[in-house]
This record gives sequence, structure tokens and C-alpha cells, in this order.
Amino acid sequence: MDIFRRRAKRALLIPWLGGLVLVSSCAWENFSLRPSESAAERETPKERLIFRSEDYAVLTLRGDESSGSLAREFLGDPRKAWVIEEANRGTPLERGQMIVIPLKEENRGGLTPEGYQVVPVLCYHHFAEQCDSLLCTPTSVFEQHMKLLKDEGYRVINTEELSEFLAFRRAIPKKAVLINLDDGYRSSYDIAYPILKKHGFTATLFIYTSFIGASKNALTWDQLKAMKKDGFEVGSHTVTHADLAKKRAGENEKEYLARIKKELILSKQILDEKLDQDTRWIAFPYGEFNPVVLKLCEEIGYRAGFSVKAGGNPFFSEPLTLKRDQILKKDMESFLGKLKTFQAISLK
Repeated sequence: MDIFRRRAKRALLIPWLGGLVLVSSCAWENFSLRPSESAAERETPKERLIFRSEDYAVLTLRGDESSGSLAREFLGDPRKAWVIEEANRGTPLERGQMIVIPLKEENRGGLTPEGYQVVPVLCYHHFAEQCDSLLCTPTSVFEQHMKLLKDEGYRVINTEELSEFLAFRRAIPKKAVLINLDDGYRSSYDIAYPILKKHGFTATLFIYTSFIGASKNALTWDQLKAMKKDGFEVGSHTVTHADLAKKRAGENEKEYLARIKKELILSKQILDEKLDQDTRWIAFPYGEFNPVVLKLCEEIGYRAGFSVKAGGNPFFSEPLTLKRDQILKKDMESFLGKLKTFQAISLK
């Protein structure tokens, strides 16, 4: 609790810094519109970088920049484009436009005096035009979900970014969410993939390796490689989708340990080899795990594990027992209820 309060105190500085950036950016914006300047002078800025300190930079755009290129140039990471977008909300990135770029790391834990950030993980399974099971999401409903996320300013991050947030190494957007696609159904490629790309989103696929290529309803390795090229992540869902927390009938302790160890190790080995990656994420089949499973995961090299316990994830969550909300109901009210990104609690 002491470290929590120390981090909370550091978070008290954020509103002050934000105010400083806002006031400064307004001052420079007013300066750029001085009556003594001609239209030609405003359209052809003499200096791109107008001001820079340890805290922020103020610059006039050339017209060939994007939030990603600016994030790479000033923040060293194009994934931090959201920092620039949120600092200049509603401002077009066009030639002659003046913008502010915060240079210092934002509030890493998402802490404020009023509470702390939580990250929802939205878990889907398969998709169809018409569905006859709870785990199936109709195409039209998935489109509505993604459109709502886009229209309401939610930003989809990946598991790597969530892991860095949980380790208190980086800030993430205030309305950050993750999207998971479980099992490895072909509809993840045929239906979900184009809709996600349309809205500029990615997802993490958790697949059980024995299913891949096993039927016309399953993904192929080539499809997974194509999605991975577009920024999608692929994690383990074991080899056979086995319940890792439950012994089978007649199975002794030694046999149980050997079986679950094989499920965890072999699935990682197959994914590493097929997709040329270091697989560090796992979603536990049926959301089930126990201390033995968690210890094995840590030893094998998994760095994040997902259950199906509902709720969001603050930065102080245990990385191997993260929460996810399964998308089972089809109404928008239920979906909206899963998008909580802030937990109010007084830290004063």
C-alpha cells in the first residue's frame, strides 16, 4: 500500500503539468496569429521547432507529418502517437498548424487523486452472419462494437503495451482496451480481421495449436502469419484446449503434472517455430488455473496470463491472472457495461 500511495503522490503533479502545457500551447497559438504577420508568413513558417524544454516542444507542422512520425521523432516510439493526438485533440495535423508535444512520460500507472485507470479486455470467440450459440458474435454486432469503440475515442492497445503498463514502465491511453480472439476459428480471419483493420484496430489471438488447420472452420498458419504482419499478436491457448486446473479420472499427480507441462511447453514451442516469435502470452482454457499452473507458466517464460473472470486490470494487477470480459450477450447496453476504464477512489 505504501508504494501505491507514493505513486499516487507522484500522480498529483500530472494535472499541474497538463495545465502548463495547455496554457503554453494557447499562448503560442495566440502568438502565431499576431495581426502583424502576413498570411504568407503564416503559411511558410521560418522555423519548424518554435520552443523546446524538458517538458514539451512546440512546433509548426510542415504538412508531411503524421502523429506516428512525430512520435518516432520526438518520443522515440511511433506507438506513442496517442500522446500527441490526445495533447492536440481536435487539431488537424496540416501544414502551418502549431501543435504541442509532451516530452516527459505521462502518468504511468494511470493514477489521479480521484482514482486509477483500469484496462478492459474484450474476449470474442467466433463470428457468423447468424449465430446459434453464446460464444458466437453476429457480424453486424461486432461491427457495431468496433464502430462504438472508434466513435467514442477508445484506443485498442496490444498485450505488449499492457505488460509494460502493468510493470509500471509506460503510460497508455486513458481509454485503452484490448481485444482478444480465442480458439483459432476461421471466422476470426474472414469476419473479424477486415472489420478490425477497417477501424484501425488489432487483436491478440489465443489459439490452441491442435485446432489450426484441422478443419474448414479453423485458421491456417498462413492466415495467422498474415494477421501477425498487420500487427496482430498470437498467444497460447495450450495444445488441446485442456482444463489445466483439473485432473483427469484416474490420473495421479505425476501424470497430471506431465500432461499440463506438455500442454504449456509444446504449444509455446509450436507457436515459436511456426510464427518465428517468442510466445509470452497465454489464455487459460475455460479461464481455469491453479498455483501449480502459474508456477509452470512463469518457469516456461509466459509473462501474461488471462482468465475469464470479469473486470478491468489496473497497473497493480498480477500479470498471470488478468481479467477478461467474454462477449456473450448481443445488446449494446451489456457491451457498454464492459468498457469501464477508470475506478473512482479518493487517493487524497
